[in-house]
Amino acid sequence: MPAPLPYQTQVAIFSRLRDANPAPVTELQHQNPYQLLVAVALSAQSTDAGVNRATEDLFDRIHTPQQMLELGQDGLTEAIKTIGLFRQKAQNVIRMSQILVDDYGGQVPSSRAALMSLPGVGRKTANVILNCVFGQPAQAVDTHIFRVCNRTRIAPGRDVDEVERGIEDNIPAEFQQNAHHWLILHGRYICQARRPRCPICPINDLCPYEEKTA
Repeated sequence: MPAPLPYQTQVAIFSRLRDANPAPVTELQHQNPYQLLVAVALSAQSTDAGVNRATEDLFDRIHTPQQMLELGQDGLTEAIKTIGLFRQKAQNVIRMSQILVDDYGGQVPSSRAALMSLPGVGRKTANVILNCVFGQPAQAVDTHIFRVCNRTRIAPGRDVDEVERGIEDNIPAEFQQNAHHWLILHGRYICQARRPRCPICPINDLCPYEEKTA
């Protein structure tokens, strides 16, 4: 793997991303930690926009794990049928909600191990919750972040685990809390998979990617 960008270049890149968006937030709509947990679990192999459309009416009615259990698996399945893998996701959310009620007093737990013990919750989902809800500098590496970190050499890696460690090791501490938000948004809207929008990229001159678009 190529070496990550040097420290001063990392500072320059994230300073520009911070200047452009000082307080980035997740694009998944939610009103409380439980709704965010559900939304992130539903977002696997789906877009945030698609999840938001499916949960708009749902989250007006369902605010707690107990309310989700009262809705039931059939009701949830009907509510989220527009997103991918909706039957399996509905089953996972109901099982997850039961565990939250039984073992955590209806609250979202604040450790990665506890979160990852919940059905349908992997490391990426757990890291989103730790970052967005509990203010931990956890890095949720999705396909956008994986692509951006390898293209730019911010944190190159062969898999998501390597990229996650690379972010933690190489991005200066002052940017860690918001790093995954900046990287996701950059990958979603600028450094896109098929044709990156290099002419409007705020870090174009700092990026070593050779196949820049004109």
